[in-house]
Amino acid sequence: MSVYSHLPKRVRIVEVGPRDGLQNEPTILPTDRKLAFVTALIAAGVSAIEATSFVSPHAIPQLADADLLFPSLPHAPGVRYSALVPNERGMQRALAAGVRAVSVFTAASESFTQHNIHMSIAGSLEAFRPILALARVEAIPARGYISTAIACPYEGPVPPEAVCRVAQQLADLGVDELSIGDTIGVATPGEVARLVELLLRHFPASMLAVHFHDTRGMALANILTSLLLGVSTIDASTGGLGGCPYAPGASGNVATEDVVYMLDGLGIETGISLDGLCAAARLVGQALGRTPTSKMFTAWSSMQRSSPDRSR
Repeated sequence: MSVYSHLPKRVRIVEVGPRDGLQNEPTILPTDRKLAFVTALIAAGVSAIEATSFVSPHAIPQLADADLLFPSLPHAPGVRYSALVPNERGMQRALAAGVRAVSVFTAASESFTQHNIHMSIAGSLEAFRPILALARVEAIPARGYISTAIACPYEGPVPPEAVCRVAQQLADLGVDELSIGDTIGVATPGEVARLVELLLRHFPASMLAVHFHDTRGMALANILTSLLLGVSTIDASTGGLGGCPYAPGASGNVATEDVVYMLDGLGIETGISLDGLCAAARLVGQALGRTPTSKMFTAWSSMQRSSPDRSR
């Protein structure tokens, strides 16, 4: 039996470009350009989109228009929009804007949590308590991000047991999904396997998502490793949007188009059009004034120039 026989038949892609991608871009896009980007993603078949964050506009000016953007998002059957909320005030803003799926964000290393959100891991979890209580009252799903799940830019390697402890605390607070993040893009397949195998002793695979940065070109290998272990939810960012401020020169999130190309080749369903993704990457790249650098977009652009009628 082939090792690939263990792969899931269908994978859910969570598109994080409009939030995690744009918040790290130096250019601040106007709301109408963000809406055009989201519209292009929907046209490509993307059905799970993290659209923005209700963080302080002073902290992340790139997402200062969250209260205006979210109610303006196009209504499309089967599409779920979510938003990141940092605290109870952000949650109240999100609910007022019509948000019906939320995310919270912490890390597995104390130093990163202090530098990134200016509180301890324990403090961040305590701040999530009223958010997740409101999510239960409103009957809306909640996701918990765990950053620095492999290594921290300040502390170095992070023990898998530390990640598991934070994951359990988030689960106890009521999150429905755990997104495990390699924030600085240092993970290798062996490290990913050890971490995911440990998490699977405590949580069902359906509760786990993986979030890889492609700093060292390992993101696709790490995703494949996760898939082989049963994980079937993958975070990705069209055009590879977003670098990491703690990893200078990092190429940012793994590109959704690169992920979908690999999944298409493995016969795994996503419901997403590769051509549509590349068109969305081109649109947002033009808005940002730069060309996306993902491998798939580069190949697609070359094909478009040489033979405009060819799809792949």
